[in-house]
Amino acid sequence: MTRKRVAVAGASGYAGGEVLRHLLAHPEVEIGALTGASNAGELLGTLQPHLVPLADRVLDPTDLETLSGHDVVFLALPHGQSGEIARQLQAEDPSVVVIDCGADFRLQDPSAWEKFYGGEHAGTWPYGLPELPGQRAQLAGATRIAVPGCYPTVSTLTLAPAIANGLVEPDVVVVAASGTSGAGKAAKPHLLGSEIMGNASAYGVGGTHRHTPEITQNLSGLLGEDGGTVAVSFTPLLVPMPRGILATCSAPLKAPLTAQEAYDAYAKFYADEQFVHVLPQGQWPQTKSVTGSNAVHVQVTVDEAAGRLVAVGAVDNLAKGTAGAAIQCMNLALGLDEGLGLTSVGVAP
Repeated sequence: MTRKRVAVAGASGYAGGEVLRHLLAHPEVEIGALTGASNAGELLGTLQPHLVPLADRVLDPTDLETLSGHDVVFLALPHGQSGEIARQLQAEDPSVVVIDCGADFRLQDPSAWEKFYGGEHAGTWPYGLPELPGQRAQLAGATRIAVPGCYPTVSTLTLAPAIANGLVEPDVVVVAASGTSGAGKAAKPHLLGSEIMGNASAYGVGGTHRHTPEITQNLSGLLGEDGGTVAVSFTPLLVPMPRGILATCSAPLKAPLTAQEAYDAYAKFYADEQFVHVLPQGQWPQTKSVTGSNAVHVQVTVDEAAGRLVAVGAVDNLAKGTAGAAIQCMNLALGLDEGLGLTSVGVAP
């Protein structure tokens, strides 16, 4: 089989660098053009020194001329910047697989995009979360794929069995703690070491975080066409670690349910998934266990006194939360083994 030629736009950022780390382990691809914006002309090794095999590569401008001629193009660009370059790529070659790691094509409702992101909605592409029921069929052979957000990935997968099986009321609470890399690589005063070390803080409180409509969209889709909408109260927390998300999710029970029954429902739902691991009962997810991997660790129980199901999930926001998911989707689009170039093994300690 001829190896696929792959380009990465935004190679100097966290998401682009993580895509490249995974691609370097992929046996069926050849890494082509690497682009940056303000970093064009610089050596990749200066900005991403951990990517040793690519250290001498020079970043090119992010434009159609540079990205043309590839089988796959990953867009690891700031939100709102993928739409135009994607349009140009599609006009030139409709067969090229374009995988957007940003938010531009995730949402189905244009009004939700305008409210949470601003500007004109670029459109809606097949959603890159294969673990959702029926989603693999949408991704197989797709030429346009929208990679999910990191918070929606872990929140959705942590709650999906409960929502899909009708175990809970469609009214969920998600509190998720994230490392600082989720805010991107650009310098920001509140992410300085002196500000983040020894500190934890909430942000995007009161339903204002941009990932809220995406979580709502995903969970509501599990109710079926006439099932209505899941109400989502989402509160993100910033905690002093570089990467990882730990999401605690809960919802009122629809009917009496034991912890064992909840666990059995989760175990059955994910029995055939290679990257979602329902941990042994009594063992709870932790971010360090998924660092560097494409795995999601999940656990569930029932708070009988409160009448609520409580589920906890952990994900590496840069791996399965972004770049790992992008590679997983590429594999499905190209008809390759879904797990090629990926691992469910984390890095410890």
